Amino acid sequence: MNTLPSETRRRTLTNLALDGAMFVTFLIATAPRFTGIAIHEWLGIALGAAVLTHLVIHWSWIVGVTRRLFDRTTGSARLNYALNTLLFIVFTTIIFTGLMISETTLPWIGIRPERDRFWTQLHHLASDAAVFLIGVHVALHWRWIVNATRRLRARFSRTAPSLSAAPVLTKEAQQ
Repeated sequence: MNTLPSETRRRTLTNLALDGAMFVTFLIATAPRFTGIAIHEWLGIALGAAVLTHLVIHWSWIVGVTRRLFDRTTGSARLNYALNTLLFIVFTTIIFTGLMISETTLPWIGIRPERDRFWTQLHHLASDAAVFLIGVHVALHWRWIVNATRRLRARFSRTAPSLSAAPVLTKEAQQ
């Protein structure tokens, strides 16, 4: 596939923005005592939508690796596939159990789930697992995150006008 550099940059920016937004949203959502239950629940629903968007964007990778998972693919692709599968299971569990114990979002549309300690415990367990798995996911993709951020920052710094109105003085000019 012949991908133009601008198309690659656009995809990189989209991936970096979506992944970064998902990461920050998850971090904020993990602190319901700080945000309150209503924001926690709405962020969880937004995160579920972002996960679905992420899956759609990366669907060709998912299909491609699934086809060659046990045949001809790299160990890192297999590890990444397994980790992403676990993340999908954990996020699905978090969102489902979150809806089952909802205090705000479902009652807002007229559905009042019965509180069950099982769903609450499973929600907390899955959330704890997600923190660990996301840490591993970020660690495995750290090189891409750093390189993509550097490339985009370099690209935007070349095309963006300088934000500083003051001239920059060299050491010789300051003396």
